[in-house]
Amino acid sequence: MLELKDICFKRNNKQILDHINLKLDINKFYVITGPNGSGKSTLAKIIMGIEKPDSGTILLNGEDITSKTVDERAKLGIGFAFQQPVQFKGITVYDLLKLSTKKDLTKEEACSILSKVGLCALEYVDREVNKSLSGGELKRIEIATVMARKPDIAIFDEPEAGIDLWSFQNLTKVFKEIEQEGNKTTIVISHQERILNIADEIILLGEGKIQKMGEKEEIFKQIFTSKKCCKEVSICE
Repeated sequence: MLELKDICFKRNNKQILDHINLKLDINKFYVITGPNGSGKSTLAKIIMGIEKPDSGTILLNGEDITSKTVDERAKLGIGFAFQQPVQFKGITVYDLLKLSTKKDLTKEEACSILSKVGLCALEYVDREVNKSLSGGELKRIEIATVMARKPDIAIFDEPEAGIDLWSFQNLTKVFKEIEQEGNKTTIVISHQERILNIADEIILLGEGKIQKMGEKEEIFKQIFTSKKCCKEVSICE
């Protein structure tokens, strides 16, 4: 179980997260949604350790990990796919996947993972991870590295960004597959209806606070009845 207790975070004198309290169970798929600027991505980065909260506590299976680094959290089983993937000069896609798993991954296994995120394995497995790849291609490779790692807690920050419709449909299948593996927690930052629809629970953020958390049918009702949210959340388009 991942638990956040009274998490606060401020930047440039603006309160980004305001006393966030959450309990996230294993074997569940959570989607964090809300208007732009509501603190969604910041919350994901705080869970991973990329950002440090000003106050509050983060517990993983009862262990306080608030002061642990990104690497330490990764070793404890937390994985993160960035909204804007990092590029690595001189490293191939295959090398990157092997580094992610920290084991001797075969090319066949690497190709299988790439196929799941909508990339032609033979075309991409030996390509260098650099500017020759589009934003959508880099995004899918980033998601593939998290899949290869098989973390206990997988965090995806707006995974749909830059992804075409066919690959997007594959992406929802990937999330379902992760969920079916068992003993996993999946956290996705998104406002896409297709992703919200496969969630076990939706967490609605607004102005740095949790406005609502519950099963998707209940949260959908609140999103659709909130005019302010409907202007910014794509499920209302």
